[in-house]
Amino acid sequence: MPTLKKPQLILLTADQWTDYELLDSGNGLKLERYGPYRLVRPEAEAMWQPGLPQKEWDRAHAVFKTTGEEHGGHWEAKDDLPARWAIEYKGLRMWVQLSASRHVGVFPEQASQWDWITNIVRANRRPLKVLNLFGYTGLASLAASRAGAEVTHVDASRKTVNWARENQLLSNLVDRPIRWIIDDAVKFVQRETRRGNQYDGLILDPPKFGRGPKGEVWEFYKLLPDLLDTCRKVLSPQAQFVVLTAYAVKASPITLHYAVQEMMSGYRGFTSAGEVTLMEKSRGRLLSTAIFGRWEANPNVKR
Repeated sequence: MPTLKKPQLILLTADQWTDYELLDSGNGLKLERYGPYRLVRPEAEAMWQPGLPQKEWDRAHAVFKTTGEEHGGHWEAKDDLPARWAIEYKGLRMWVQLSASRHVGVFPEQASQWDWITNIVRANRRPLKVLNLFGYTGLASLAASRAGAEVTHVDASRKTVNWARENQLLSNLVDRPIRWIIDDAVKFVQRETRRGNQYDGLILDPPKFGRGPKGEVWEFYKLLPDLLDTCRKVLSPQAQFVVLTAYAVKASPITLHYAVQEMMSGYRGFTSAGEVTLMEKSRGRLLSTAIFGRWEANPNVKR
């Protein structure tokens, strides 16, 4: 058996935003700007001292207070904060709003992945079929679709799929071929396998823990190997990319590197892994938000 090459670990930094900034971080919190509004949210990785004075943090329009409540806490917002507002990234427009949890409908650090997906889709001489599992509010789906892909977007939450469709309308992409599916990710892929449907690109962003629309339980460590094995069965022989992101799990990028590498054995391409980061404006520190593993077809492979 050949010896595997050591993983190529890289840091991705989403540094091309105009409507978003990580203004500061520290003391287990992060201060962010979404458009004209400032939000403060918990951030366990921010173990250092803030770079900005407290008066800058006090200007926040909303603060997520951590408590023992069902969703981990609640928001305390000023009266002038609207129910939702739009921001933009390179022509992609999205709604931002405070949810029951600390999330606001967009993970700005994923913009570097959107760019990577966009470049691969555009480089192909044919429309790629892309499957986005655990697709949330649809920004990766919209990026792939705008670049020319035919996208199937799957998420178990009707609310977030509706949010994604609103982002599609906001981005003027209603004419793009996107299938919006409310379903358990694993069961959907199993059915696609039986139907013989195949995809050229996979976007996987599974949660640490979650439930499907019929109460199906998802646990990252127990079910990820089966998910990757199942997803391989719907990959086309001309597959062009796979990207796997993981938040809030006790794993390293090396773990995802080998998982993706094993999944793509037999395909000619390159596997890489690393951390997804944001650079704060105050001191230039990199805040790690997630880990990823991804595979890209060898550019010499016929597309």
